[in-house]
Amino acid sequence: MSFLYNIFVSLLIFGMKIFSLFNDKAKKGVEGRKQALSKVKAAFSPSDKVIWMHAASLGEYEQGLPVLEKLKENFPGHKILITFFSPSGYENVVKRKHIADVVCYLPFDKKSTVKEFISQFDTQLFFTVKYDYWYHLLAELKEHGAKIYVISALFYESQAFFTSYGKWFVKQLKKDVDWFFHQTTFSFALAKSIGLVNSSVTGDTRFDRVKQLRARDNHVEFIADFIGKHQSVVFGSSWHAEEKIAATVSRMNADLKLIIAPHDLKRVDHLKNLFPEALLYSEIRNSALPVPKYQILIIDSIGLLSKLYSYADVAVVGGGFHDAGLHNILEAATFGTPVIFGDHYKKNPEADDLIAAGGGKSFSEEYAAADFVLFLLNNEEELQEMSGNARKFIKEKPDATHLILQKILS
Repeated sequence: MSFLYNIFVSLLIFGMKIFSLFNDKAKKGVEGRKQALSKVKAAFSPSDKVIWMHAASLGEYEQGLPVLEKLKENFPGHKILITFFSPSGYENVVKRKHIADVVCYLPFDKKSTVKEFISQFDTQLFFTVKYDYWYHLLAELKEHGAKIYVISALFYESQAFFTSYGKWFVKQLKKDVDWFFHQTTFSFALAKSIGLVNSSVTGDTRFDRVKQLRARDNHVEFIADFIGKHQSVVFGSSWHAEEKIAATVSRMNADLKLIIAPHDLKRVDHLKNLFPEALLYSEIRNSALPVPKYQILIIDSIGLLSKLYSYADVAVVGGGFHDAGLHNILEAATFGTPVIFGDHYKKNPEADDLIAAGGGKSFSEEYAAADFVLFLLNNEEELQEMSGNARKFIKEKPDATHLILQKILS
């Protein structure tokens, strides 16, 4: 089966190279991987002890960061490597302040490529976040004596591990991974059913991360002036569906202030066409425009969204009206902001939990979501109840990072 896996990886590489001819994001991933080896060669020597975190994308990075920060505190002499599979994660993190000595793309999972990459430094501890597993990467790390962990692990029934052709990979996971730290009891039970017994339920480290976010300074320049004394709705990581909700809400209540942060800055031109009277965030800094007179503010900068939620009366979080994946709802909930989203979120168990706690609500259709947003804003008692429920939901979650560190350091 490893032969078929190698064919799969070769096809993946070929497909990404072809796709990169037409897609900027794919091109960044392909070109960025060419620099990965030179980056680690420049920063590390073969004797350098390294703690390595791998994250598929930005969400997994945020999920793993609390654990990485604590490991850095406990091993101050070790160097830090962070790798990404996707450009959206890499591009966001490499441009901001971070704790790593190197941030780069994960090389494609070909045995010779991975072997050369790993030989440039001494990996003491490696962890991947949630569910990004690569056969040759794990095998080579284990051969080099690294401790290997999966944090905030999430197993679900449609994964290849639960099929006849995935059994060989499960056998490799048993051999390579020292411990799985599961988000949920269901994930723990699924893993146990296929023999992955080196595991425990520690919860989701994203809760630890969003508690950190709430405690920091969340001021964003010009936002208080824009909102004034009005109610506000933040549309975070918006796609087409969430922007339709914004259009309906703005039309039905002209006194509201709407802040729209698209999931991709390429959507900014589309948003300007949809909302021709809207103000771009970049325009505020570069002009003397009267900010309070505008109803809609389009965020055309990255890195602001998690702070913007602190200003919101209601948050509408993108990705849930299709199968691309629900974006981070916890970043909004931590501020006691009721969270509205679409009902496609099978890989996000926290969505069901937030709904059950009364701090969030999902919808299958955009117009129903828009109606509920307007209802909430016109019913202060309901709004405050959902707000309190969202805040309590985050506050009462256990310190998953502490539980993980206890095990790793024992």
